[in-house]
Amino acid sequence: MNTTIFISDLHLSEQTQPLTELFQHCLQQWQNNIDALYILGDFFDVWIGDDDNSEFIQLIKTQLKNFTANTPVYFIHGNRDFLLGEQFAAESGIKLLTAPKLINLYGHDYIIMHGDELCTDDVAYQQFRIQSRNPLWQMAVLSKPIAERRLLAGQIRQMSETRKNNEGKSEISDVTENAIQSLMANYAQSTLPTLIHGHTHRPAVHESQLNNQPFKRYVIQDWAENYGGYLAIDAEGVHVHDLNR
Repeated sequence: MNTTIFISDLHLSEQTQPLTELFQHCLQQWQNNIDALYILGDFFDVWIGDDDNSEFIQLIKTQLKNFTANTPVYFIHGNRDFLLGEQFAAESGIKLLTAPKLINLYGHDYIIMHGDELCTDDVAYQQFRIQSRNPLWQMAVLSKPIAERRLLAGQIRQMSETRKNNEGKSEISDVTENAIQSLMANYAQSTLPTLIHGHTHRPAVHESQLNNQPFKRYVIQDWAENYGGYLAIDAEGVHVHDLNR
C-alpha cells in the first residue's frame, strides 16, 4: 500500500446522488489498498447535528463504518460541517482531528487543514467563524428542534449561494499570503512542511517561500456534478488525481 489519500469539499447531500455514488466507488477502489483516508472538511454540504438520522446520513455512516473496519479515516471540520461531532465519529468509525494538524507521512511533514481560516480578507466570514466555533453557540443551536435546525441551515446555505452567485470567486474568498506566512512561521525548521487544504475550490499547486525557504501548497480539487479529485501521498511525494464517472 504505502499511499495515503486526501479529499475535500465533496458537499454531499441528498440532492447530490452522483457525488454520493462517486464517493462510494472511490471507497470500493481504496478499500485495503491505501494506508489511510483524510477528509479535509465540507464532506457534507450542511450538517445540522449528529442526531440527524435521515436515510442519506445512515447510508454514509454505513459506508464509512465498513471502510474504517480495515482503513483509518481522519476528519477535519469544514465551514459546512463544523457541527459534526463525536457521536457521528463513533457511529461511522472516523477519527476527528483539530486543525491545523502537522502529520508525518513516509518521512515527510505535512500541515493539513480545511483552509477557511486562511481567508482573512473576508472579515464578515471570519467573524461568523469565531462565533460558530464557540461551544456555547453550538450548544444553543443543537438544542433547537431538528426541524428548526434544518430551516436555519437552509437559510444559511441560501445566503451563501446568493453571495457566491453575486460575487463569483472574489479575491476575499481566497486565502491571503499574510495568513499563509503567519501559519508557516509556526513550523519554521530546516525543511518547511508542505501545506495541504481545500475550501477555496481553486485546485492548484503553489510554490511559496518563507524567509527564503521554499515550500509547496496544494489546494485539493472540490467535487461537483460527476467529477472530483484527490491527492495521493507516498514516499515520493504528492500526486494530483482527477475523478470522473
